[in-house]
Amino acid sequence: MRLMTAAKLKTLKRPGRYRADATLFLFIKDTGTRSWVQRLTVNGVRREIGLGGFPTVGLADAREQAADNRRLARRGGNPLTTARQTPTFERAAKRTHEANRARMSEQASAAWLATLKRYAFPTIGSRRVDRIEQGDVLRVLTPIWTAKPPTARKLRAAVRATFAWCQAHGHVDHNPAGEAIDGALPPLPKVTAHHRALDYRDVPAALERIDGCTASLPVRACLRFVALTAVRSGEARGATWSEIDMDAREWRIPAARMKTGVEHRVPLSGAATAVLETVRALHGAAGPTGSDYVFPSATKPDRPVSYNLTRVLESAGLDCTLHGMRSAFRTWASEQTSYPHAVCEMALAHRVGGDVVLSYSRGDLFDKRRRLMDAWAHFATGASGTVLRFHA
Repeated sequence: MRLMTAAKLKTLKRPGRYRADATLFLFIKDTGTRSWVQRLTVNGVRREIGLGGFPTVGLADAREQAADNRRLARRGGNPLTTARQTPTFERAAKRTHEANRARMSEQASAAWLATLKRYAFPTIGSRRVDRIEQGDVLRVLTPIWTAKPPTARKLRAAVRATFAWCQAHGHVDHNPAGEAIDGALPPLPKVTAHHRALDYRDVPAALERIDGCTASLPVRACLRFVALTAVRSGEARGATWSEIDMDAREWRIPAARMKTGVEHRVPLSGAATAVLETVRALHGAAGPTGSDYVFPSATKPDRPVSYNLTRVLESAGLDCTLHGMRSAFRTWASEQTSYPHAVCEMALAHRVGGDVVLSYSRGDLFDKRRRLMDAWAHFATGASGTVLRFHA
């Protein structure tokens, strides 16, 4: 039998079945989709085993996997069971992402998976994790390692985390993205990136600019709410009416949505409450079209406003990020108030001290944080404390 060559494989276009070796075939569907199938006798029964699509799984890889399956079948094993139990890299990555999503912000969660989709899945996504070696990981990382260092770092971390999950579940014996490949990757420069902060003295004027920009009311309201509460943008975007007690002027962010994994209570100033009342008056107590989101998307009410709110800041002529607005609050609290360090840090949902110190965070610290946030709102909305009205 004359074996198929890689060059011949690339020329095949017509739908049909093409033999690649004794038990391996390439199937081409009418739609043009090409996939590997192995026909093998397992425990006396003729079976067909899918080995992935071409060209993601190349000819050499398909033959190697087919040979492994033949050896396993001769020893009495069942390649079908092994294939079902051992996930592809893409499936394992998505399982890893799901397991860790509660500990990530919505933006970080989306970026984590998007990086893998762009750089890793096209190369190793359809391959079983137990068949991926260090060289395969290097082929994923090397093209961007020095060209895009920040992305490369995040990509390697995501790949490494995926294989760590696979190790924990017994799918692989070692981590091919671990320290063993360090020697093949040149050291990357250490870069410290700082979020563009807003001078706290400019916050009142910034809120006026936000109110006057062309973004939708939910977007403008969300930005204003972020500034007045000093929360992370993802926490504000995902806010739901069920988390908010308007009478008590309190917002409880569940642990699942917090970066720290701990429930956080936010005292709502009069200005922050006014933002909520403005949105609720416009859309009704249950939110637009029944959505529970406080700040729903104008086009998809069942989803929160877009996470890229920094672009809205830029369109309003503000050279800062949302995190930079949190920094403005923290600088103001340090320079313009006498509140203790712990109160200011707790206002940002930062962990302060050990477990003993944290056990008091629901007592006086919350009351003190309320007074701090009231003072911040008084400053941020102007010396008079006037709450700006949103234009329609």
